[in-house]
Amino acid sequence: MAYSLRSRTDSDIEFSASELTGALGDSVTVLPLLVALGATTSVSLPHVLVGFGVFQIVWGVYYGLPLSVEPMKALIGLAVVGALSYAELAAAGLLAGGVLLAVGRLGLVGRLQRVVGEPVVRGVQLAVALLLLEAAVDLSIRNLPMAAGGLVAVGLLALAGYRQASVLVVLGIGGVAAVATAGVPTASVPELAVFPAGTPSLTTAAVEGTVAQLGMTVGNAAIATALLCGDLYDRDISADALSTSMGVTCLAAIPLGGVPMCHGSGGLAGKYAFGARTGGANVLLGIGYLALALVAAGAVLAAFPMAILGVLLVVVALELARAAFAPVDDRRSLALVAAVGVVGLAGNVGVAFVLGTVAFWLLSRRS
Repeated sequence: MAYSLRSRTDSDIEFSASELTGALGDSVTVLPLLVALGATTSVSLPHVLVGFGVFQIVWGVYYGLPLSVEPMKALIGLAVVGALSYAELAAAGLLAGGVLLAVGRLGLVGRLQRVVGEPVVRGVQLAVALLLLEAAVDLSIRNLPMAAGGLVAVGLLALAGYRQASVLVVLGIGGVAAVATAGVPTASVPELAVFPAGTPSLTTAAVEGTVAQLGMTVGNAAIATALLCGDLYDRDISADALSTSMGVTCLAAIPLGGVPMCHGSGGLAGKYAFGARTGGANVLLGIGYLALALVAAGAVLAAFPMAILGVLLVVVALELARAAFAPVDDRRSLALVAAVGVVGLAGNVGVAFVLGTVAFWLLSRRS
């Protein structure tokens, strides 16, 4: 049975079993990254979950679609591996939000994408994937038997046809282990405060991370997502509108303890694959995040097995790497993707992004 209401976009918002299962499609990479962020930085995970819960609901109702709301993976990945502190992450998110809001309102998203070039964007994705894989190895070697068990569980579930759900299963195993160690947390409402985890700090690293993230966001979260809205849902939503809503999200959520958030074609496709067809999936998922925020206590997070966290990061890294190479089909672009990824791993993601953009421009002029 499905219950529906009418959104301001004149599309039905339904609450049904398919919308509930579809909601899981957007949490496959979101929750592991958030747990990793909470375990490796000073971020307040309850406040972060509130941000995700609120904006899942806001944009689901506003657009009437199961639009994804996910972490800005380049910035979150850099924070997880220690390249950015939480203060720098918050500053980068505010800077990215301001830029996205401005370019969206001015209609400049398409122009930015043409300047950067898709191979460079994909190269940044690969660089973040490699950095996460490096961090995953460091975490996994702390308890190799547990890490091996987690990888076996992921592999068996993938072979059985549950590749996406395998991440949530392993996350659940880690959660049970953490509760067994720290005890069942008492539900508590996150404190309402401005920048509860620390004041933003705008540094060179924060600016470089922002530049690299914006390349990914413009290409994947704005342009690719707008195209997918038409392909999957026959809805005409502009990339500039999506850029504007992402800017609003970052500027509103980060001062209250949230992290940089964006839309994304992968999350939208994931929700569709799991059965979501309306914004009802967002409402249900948002309620789930808000409920989880009540029990995301620091003691439980501190007790989360690091080896299991390493397994989760391996899966996320491999998925990011797959997404980086999937749409690229010519040798020159593949070489540029790989070069940006390697430079980002060996040196600096922001520098890799700038060098990649220059290389893309020079190669484009030759052709």
